[in-house]
Amino acid sequence: MDETGASYGVNKNGVPYKVLIVDDSIFVQKQLRQILLAEGFEVIETATDGAEGVEKYRQLKDKIDVVTMDITMPNMDGITALTKIIEINPNVKVVMISALGREDLVKKALMAGAKNYIVKPLDRKKVLERLASIF
Repeated sequence: MDETGASYGVNKNGVPYKVLIVDDSIFVQKQLRQILLAEGFEVIETATDGAEGVEKYRQLKDKIDVVTMDITMPNMDGITALTKIIEINPNVKVVMISALGREDLVKKALMAGAKNYIVKPLDRKKVLERLASIF
């Protein structure tokens, strides 16, 4: 909850923000899902690489409020997937997830249109603050 006692995962009308998680690590997917669900977010779908993430976003775009996107993944990296999702919806909110020490890739992702970023290992408070900052 934020300083007003409101849940991070719910908009001012009490409706949960809907999330697509794109990460090749099942562990990170589960960790992120737990953090988000505990704060009232609704995890709509998960994907294990950028190509799958783009396809799931294309199918569910009207139901997704935010995408969390790992930068380094097989088949299609997160920055390529980010640019493809932005082509589908220029107003999309994407928060990148990066391993420590990859500031070059984070900067590239932000320049490509990501709204914010989270560094692994995931810290619950930072995840929630970074997501809250984009709404």
